[in-house]
Amino acid sequence: MKVTVVATGVCNLASVQAGLTRAGAEVEVTDDPRRVRDAPAAFLPGVGAYGAGMAALAASGCGDAVVARVRAGHPTLAICLGLQLLARSSEETPGVDGLGVIDAAVTRYRGDIRVPHFGWNRVHPTDDARLLRPGYAYFANSYKIDALPPGWAGATAAHGASFVAAIERGSVLACQFHPELSGGWGNTLLQAWLQAARKALC
Repeated sequence: MKVTVVATGVCNLASVQAGLTRAGAEVEVTDDPRRVRDAPAAFLPGVGAYGAGMAALAASGCGDAVVARVRAGHPTLAICLGLQLLARSSEETPGVDGLGVIDAAVTRYRGDIRVPHFGWNRVHPTDDARLLRPGYAYFANSYKIDALPPGWAGATAAHGASFVAAIERGSVLACQFHPELSGGWGNTLLQAWLQAARKALC
């Protein structure tokens, strides 16, 4: 299965490529929106600032390609900042619009907790989740989505309070955690997404 990774300039491509390869994918990296739009499966990574991520997607035109894929239900996986970029906006960069394909806003962790949040947390899938299973995932984030958006299954985790660990719909999956850094559980999730992608293309 070939997976096209969107080059955003705000991610650790080495770990992403290694994780996808372990899961059985053939990986290419591009900032060409046509290749992203037409790819059998696409991967939107991200580590760093919301504004920088949106600027990179706007400059390349890949943001529109990702929006088209998600709206059409084409096999797409977003992780960490990639999930947040799918939302309408983020408190991290006020005034900057997100891709807006999920009806949610990104907020900063509040309360007497450690921020950034680094570490392993239990993931609790909703009853209608097809790809996600209970387990422990590795998180590295200061911002999050508070509640599952309408029309999506997914999973929650807790750091001070409950937040969205992942959302899924068909062969579209977006995770706040890093599956490529989440051991065997994360590798199993990547394999499940790849299998869903193959079925969607049949």
